[in-house]
Amino acid sequence: MRLRALLETDALGLRLLGGEDELDRSVRGVMTTDLRDPSRYLSGGELVLTGLAWRRDAADSEPFVRILAGAGVAGLAAGEAELGDIPADLVEACARHRLPLFAVHETVAFATITEHVVRQVSGERAGDLAAVVDRHRRLMTSGPAGGGPEVVLDLLGTDLDLHAWVLSPTGRQIAGAGETSLPGPVGAALAGHHLAATRTGRRAPHRATVDGTEYSLFPIRNTGRGALPASRDVRESVLSDWLLAVEADASDWPPARLDLLQGVTQLIAVERDRRDAARTVRRRLAQEVLELVQTGAPPAEIAARLRVAAPVLLPGLGSAPHWQVVVARVEWGDAEGRAAGGAQAGSGASGSGIAGGPVAQALLEEILVDPAVTGPDSADRIAVAHTGEEAVALVPLPAVGAPAPDRDGERAEGPDQDPALHADVLLAAVREPLSAGLADDGRLTLGVSAAVHSPEGLRGALEEARHARRVAAARPGRVCAAGHHELASHVLLLPFVPDDVRRAFTARLLDPLRDYDRRHRAELIPTLETFLDCDGSWTRCATRLHLHVNTLRYRVGRIEQLTGRDLSRLEDKLDFFLALRMS
Repeated sequence: MRLRALLETDALGLRLLGGEDELDRSVRGVMTTDLRDPSRYLSGGELVLTGLAWRRDAADSEPFVRILAGAGVAGLAAGEAELGDIPADLVEACARHRLPLFAVHETVAFATITEHVVRQVSGERAGDLAAVVDRHRRLMTSGPAGGGPEVVLDLLGTDLDLHAWVLSPTGRQIAGAGETSLPGPVGAALAGHHLAATRTGRRAPHRATVDGTEYSLFPIRNTGRGALPASRDVRESVLSDWLLAVEADASDWPPARLDLLQGVTQLIAVERDRRDAARTVRRRLAQEVLELVQTGAPPAEIAARLRVAAPVLLPGLGSAPHWQVVVARVEWGDAEGRAAGGAQAGSGASGSGIAGGPVAQALLEEILVDPAVTGPDSADRIAVAHTGEEAVALVPLPAVGAPAPDRDGERAEGPDQDPALHADVLLAAVREPLSAGLADDGRLTLGVSAAVHSPEGLRGALEEARHARRVAAARPGRVCAAGHHELASHVLLLPFVPDDVRRAFTARLLDPLRDYDRRHRAELIPTLETFLDCDGSWTRCATRLHLHVNTLRYRVGRIEQLTGRDLSRLEDKLDFFLALRMS
């Protein structure tokens, strides 16, 4: 039951003194105490009743409340019979520790409150316990081996009336019960909540509210027999673990129901491990091709490997595909908490001691899945290897301009579409949840090559993708990507200009204009930006700024006077353009 329900029961005579935002806490029992340290008798979730006999002076309240909060009690109810009004120091201590505090009227016995809570909690448990054992047995015998995660989720729906979905770390739906799908934005929001809570070390299940609906989020990890050793650092697995999203608030569930959901996650985790094992073939193919490309193997040998890989990665294609290379790198902060990356990041290993290659490999396998495609097998055409601190994906494409095959290998009808990958599109749907998982000490950078159609082009594509990733690493932000098209632009050069040079260059050109704008509100900087954007056209610039041409000429003249530059000269226009881009 919830604390709120106690407050709404008039017969209990409770008056709320603090903690209104915490009234949805679950109450799982009652304890009456006047001990100064009752921690040995607390297990969490209790409503603690006290007559305040432990309090001798104001200094006693803080340690008493700290002990209760540390034990995870649901709330504190203090009787007014001994001291009358509840002491202000106790109210303040409870507020500091976010512990709900109630005053119990002197006419209400603690036994009345205890009897009410025990009756309510026991009644809820009795309704569940009789069926839990049978349900648990059915779940264990009808698990993924009998039809995948959907079987377990169907049983949750029919037996417990719970709607649930299995989600990837980016929020993509892996499995769901029945025909109900979770909208993509909702899945991404839930994944973000889950990753953020996991990074802060909060115990699962995690509560989240999205679009007014309550969800409980359970991590899916195999902790049973045959499981891999648990990670010493949560960052090693946080970006690859699946999660179970249940449309319900599990905070007031009895332990038996929580145990049942933990059993469900174990069943799904075993299925996840089985499917991951099947991915080793594709990983091995990618590793072999990558090693051949990096060691400068003859094109004929690389082509032979690609002919082996093509039917596995793109079955039913019927012709040799084009290929793209995608390079990703995940870097974490060091032991002192300094964030990895930064404006000039991307060349060194992670300072945290966490192997970045495997993390980037699992993450890249997820990112390269079409977010509109559901199901755990949708990544079967993706081959990702890892070498050192980076992951490298070999992505097969149908011939550029040809219709892509559908999931059965047949040619899709309709106009030709370019199937090539684009860096900004890859990260659009996953940036928010991944940023939550990377928190304040992680970075993901990604580079995408152009499509190539021959083995001779793969080495160049790999270098191109690596250069693009370094461009992305030079940008601010937790999740950054760059594509091959950016390597033929000035944006390739700007990130690698040293910070002190950038500051000096922009200050020399732009600081006089900024100072003048601050003093006179002349809007010289916006005028300069628009003038350059209009390629120096007086008429178009004046129209866009809603100015008379003479006013525009006056502003441009002032810019030239303050900077000593001539905006009719190409060299000076280019300097202003670069200064604005670097500022």
